[in-house]
Amino acid sequence: MSETTLRQQPRSHTVRQPLLPARWRRFLEQAIVYLVLTTLAAFFMIPLYWMLSTALKSRWEVFAWPVEWVPAHVQWSNFAQVFARIPFWRYAANTTVLVIANVVGELFAVPLAAYSFARLRFPGRNLLFFVVIATMMVPGQVTMIPLFAIFQRARLVNTYWPLVLPAFGGGAFYIFLMHQYIRTLPRDLDDAARIDGAGTWAILYRVIMPLCKPPLTIVVVYTFMGVWNDFLHPLIYLNDSNLFTLQLGLAMFKGRFDVEWNLLMAATLMTVVPLLVVYFVVQRQLIGGIASVGLKG
Repeated sequence: MSETTLRQQPRSHTVRQPLLPARWRRFLEQAIVYLVLTTLAAFFMIPLYWMLSTALKSRWEVFAWPVEWVPAHVQWSNFAQVFARIPFWRYAANTTVLVIANVVGELFAVPLAAYSFARLRFPGRNLLFFVVIATMMVPGQVTMIPLFAIFQRARLVNTYWPLVLPAFGGGAFYIFLMHQYIRTLPRDLDDAARIDGAGTWAILYRVIMPLCKPPLTIVVVYTFMGVWNDFLHPLIYLNDSNLFTLQLGLAMFKGRFDVEWNLLMAATLMTVVPLLVVYFVVQRQLIGGIASVGLKG
């Protein structure tokens, strides 16, 4: 055969077969992803496990070396000693009262302010909204002394009013968050409600508020977490031990020269449990709310 004939003959292409079928590749990819996520989750759970382990140890076993990750003798009596050392239930009730009052205040003020800035037209609206947003840039330490002076002259120190009244003014971040969400709602809803005879209040509470569940969930959960974990403000305004919150109660376990870490960890664990319960109950709504606000904002 001539050289030209050899060139005209088609060349056979060998198709390489994949080492693994597509189904197995997807399975391995998902397995690797879950393995990495599980490893990271276990890593971040180490402090929580250490808190639980320490809460079940004896006082001297906490400082054992090498470190004992599993208590040799489980001390369930540590939790009973917590209730004997401090009035834990009273502090929990005080904190719950503050949480409920702050949540009610935020749910009252934030929708009013956000709806006003998003829907109503009045002179100076944009300037006032800019001032509200600008307050987020002011550190809390700057306003701490002026606020204390105001409440002291009003004779409200050593009461719950300084810890509750600011919530009825609405948090700037929450107002901004809900304002951005309301702006994404079509104005046709407002117009249709006005045609049916609804006023501004009816539009807000019957049309807008039912559609704002995602940002309202964020407001409720973040307010709960912030008030439940707040230590600085109760420390500043409360002097009577009968009014103390859980975070101030935990500070009582820190003596001047010695700290009983097993009791402190037991009390801290009981303080953390409500936060974990709330998170697991509303985690789907919370994550979905953050995602929807982020996408629509």
